[in-house]
Amino acid sequence: MNAFSYDEFITRNLGFVTADEQAKLRAARVFIPGVGGMGGAAFMLLVRAGVGQFTIADIDTFEVSNLNRQVFASLDTVGQLKADAAAAAARRINPEIGLDVLGGEWLDRIEDIAARHPVIVNGTDDAKAGVRMYRVARDKGATVIDAYAATLPSVYVVRPGDPRPEERMRYPTVGKDWQAIDDADRMACLNRELEWALTHSNTHRYVDLAIAADLAAGKRKRFSFAPMVVSTGALMAYEAIRLILGHPGGANHRGYFFNPHTARTEKPLPWPLSAAKGALVRRFMAKMGA
Repeated sequence: MNAFSYDEFITRNLGFVTADEQAKLRAARVFIPGVGGMGGAAFMLLVRAGVGQFTIADIDTFEVSNLNRQVFASLDTVGQLKADAAAAAARRINPEIGLDVLGGEWLDRIEDIAARHPVIVNGTDDAKAGVRMYRVARDKGATVIDAYAATLPSVYVVRPGDPRPEERMRYPTVGKDWQAIDDADRMACLNRELEWALTHSNTHRYVDLAIAADLAAGKRKRFSFAPMVVSTGALMAYEAIRLILGHPGGANHRGYFFNPHTARTEKPLPWPLSAAKGALVRRFMAKMGA
């Protein structure tokens, strides 16, 4: 086995970052709940960038259907816990990494986790867990990096003083105890997020609308595609590095979509354009649901 040297490991980073900035990355702490799709891609990239301290969490195991997009999924890891497989892969990249691995208990420990991790990359698609995490992140001063349920790569960054996604996208969970959030709420949250993405991007041009209607009706699982998932993870990793290094710019709490089909970014529409298009989207979604 070849001897590991952190300095040799990150030597080609220098030029993109300075030696002092690399030291900041090595000392940084990032929490990633959900290391399957986008969260897994962001985790892999941050590990390779030399970020030194992580807590990761996941409750699922890898399945054959994950092979199409999840960077830690392989025939060797099918049947393994995603968090364990991701952790093993990370340690093969950087054996000096500081890494705590959790399962479903992360939600019970989120207050302590958010207090110790100023940067959170959200890789979970569970609305109940997300609502809880976002509320605690605000209280503990942590920033959350996230992405939309869309067919285009996207990213948004929610700082402690920003409105929570449940507030901005009008989830039915606002003002509700997170423990009382049920499956009906989860589905309503997903539909509000889909409505937002359809209103503020051209995501509808790159999707099979019949399959999308089944998703909105709860008849099938989310569909994903490797280039979109990994591109989104890369956007999330860039934002995490920007936060760690204190660089200006980047995404705000409304974020943006990257359209690789047109080589353009698509930013959320201003009022009243969003109100007019949103009304059309809601009518369209109701028709599709029917």
